[in-house]
Amino acid sequence: MTRTLPASLALGLALALAAVASAPVRAQDAYVVGVSAAMTGPQAGTYAPVIDALKAYLDHINGKGGINGKPVRLVIQDNQAEPSRAAADAKKLVSQDRVLILINTSLSSTYAPMVAESKRAGVPLYYAGAVCPNETFPTADPLQFCSTAFSANLDSQAAMQFIRSQAKEPVRVGFAAMAIPVARAGIEHAESVAKSLGMTVVDRQLTPPPTPDYTPFATKLKEANPNWVFSWSPWVSQIRTFEALRRLGWTGNYVTWAHNNAEDELARIRDPGLYVIGTNALFQDDVPMHAEIRAVTHRADLKYPATYVTEGFITGLVIEQVLKATPWPPTPQKALAAMNAVKVDLKGLRGGPLEWTPDNHFRTRQYYRVWRWDPARNAVVRVQDWTPLDVKR
Repeated sequence: MTRTLPASLALGLALALAAVASAPVRAQDAYVVGVSAAMTGPQAGTYAPVIDALKAYLDHINGKGGINGKPVRLVIQDNQAEPSRAAADAKKLVSQDRVLILINTSLSSTYAPMVAESKRAGVPLYYAGAVCPNETFPTADPLQFCSTAFSANLDSQAAMQFIRSQAKEPVRVGFAAMAIPVARAGIEHAESVAKSLGMTVVDRQLTPPPTPDYTPFATKLKEANPNWVFSWSPWVSQIRTFEALRRLGWTGNYVTWAHNNAEDELARIRDPGLYVIGTNALFQDDVPMHAEIRAVTHRADLKYPATYVTEGFITGLVIEQVLKATPWPPTPQKALAAMNAVKVDLKGLRGGPLEWTPDNHFRTRQYYRVWRWDPARNAVVRVQDWTPLDVKR
């Protein structure tokens, strides 16, 4: 006996089958990239500007016809810097959105669950604006990549070499850092480099992440009588330690890492003894790409100033170059092959191209500049031009 389905049920079934049948076709209409980032929560000020800028850049690219004639679809999930959310994000992005590349822009505590999902699905994991893990350095994990500007050991080495080049008297160096694993490791490496360069290490102060008053730590540091201090940590720890030292009457020189807000902060503080070292060009350098960043930022009406978004645009340049080299129809395996042989012209935003090789997913060479405030010019000025460090095993 043949049954006839009710018209409404038959129509619903037909629509569902049509949706299932058409889903793979729609998935092939764009290059799909997935992001799990700290878009809200206490860490959002560090990470959200990267992804907002990345989206603005890819929207700009899509407005010009996309890549290889196809649009790029960016799927953004907010993990709020929580590992459990990052785990759920990664599973959803891989299984439902079928992304070609996973991007992590969050605290290192979110890495492990995303690494696990990346390995399970064979999808490359790209750290953008998040600390580059050791697995991206030679010899690199096959699936992990990073373009983020900073690197604890290399930055510490570059900073110590800069201090050595600037010092006109024997160096008595102190160190200040937030009491978190990556900052502690960076400072420990800086100490060993300082000693190898003949400097005298006089003190190290580690401040807990929720520190309402930096004065006690600055007091101990000042009492050790350093003529230089180096800090490699989140910006709040770096700058509040410096300001506490100045309130206590310390007159030495202080070197920090150039986070997103460093350029604006140099102009706010206006202290010629405060130096920032970094690998992203500041806007006072006025490279041609800065004009494009300003224009895209204005058009997208981003809530963050242009000086905060360079890292996101670098991520956009990398994604653009990778996808250009990913043949259609794209797969994670094709994207991975492109990432293993990519060389990206960063258009003056760094001292040279970003290049990944099969065993080096950080970059083959890192370039450093140093800036400070110049009272005579009433402006931020460059103290040291691009200085290269080769990235080796």
